[in-house]
Amino acid sequence: MIVAEIHHNKGKTVSDFQLLIDLHRPAERQGPGGDAETKRALELAGLERSRPLKIADIGCGTGASTLVLARELDAEITAVDFLPEFLDELHTRASDQGVADRIITLNCSMDALPFEDGEFDVIWSEGAIYNMGFEAGVSAWRRFLKPGGKLIVSEITWLRATRPSELESHWQTEYPEIDVASNKVGILEQHGYSPQGYFVLPVHCWLENYYRPMQGRFGAFLERHGHSEQAKAVVEAEQHEIALYETYRDDYSYGVYVAKKV
Repeated sequence: MIVAEIHHNKGKTVSDFQLLIDLHRPAERQGPGGDAETKRALELAGLERSRPLKIADIGCGTGASTLVLARELDAEITAVDFLPEFLDELHTRASDQGVADRIITLNCSMDALPFEDGEFDVIWSEGAIYNMGFEAGVSAWRRFLKPGGKLIVSEITWLRATRPSELESHWQTEYPEIDVASNKVGILEQHGYSPQGYFVLPVHCWLENYYRPMQGRFGAFLERHGHSEQAKAVVEAEQHEIALYETYRDDYSYGVYVAKKV
């Protein structure tokens, strides 16, 4: 996932970052997800569509979820990302869709948010809490919610109690906090939330909505960068991630967690 790749900074240079941004900026979304799934999470959260809401969408990328929230709710949304290029793209898309007046963009890191205690009715984060760590994120962000406020996050999750060794090794290297949903729910409960709902992103959120469009951009991306070794390495890394998911799609996905601050 693009934001995770950039945040982890595993030996990447500035030019590597720029290549990743260039590959993913044109995309509708920077990780698995879907408009229908965002709407399903809205329903599980039981948000009142007629009541004005204040929402923080943390790690918003180019705004796939932000734009759905802006269209579906009467809300003032603060869209947060540490990449200004993605926020520029979000601003353009919001203007094109006529919802720019509902969205404020904020260029900062998710672990240094400048919000007041109890400022928001909802904190939303699709495919991004990974970068801070699930437990650190849900713990740190809780204070920004009003009493009874809702937290909606998607998090990489094991779908089975045991996994093939190749897959286990990969994710223990990439994100040791990956775990089964029951343990993620336990973390929410330990940090002052009452779980309200959970579902798993289906395969189309990975393949049709994220990986296939990305593969369709590889040719033009390589052309723009003169088929450099760095550009080829970016594509190879993405292809490896795609192959891993295609092989082990029954073993992991994103879980969408909906919880209430108590």
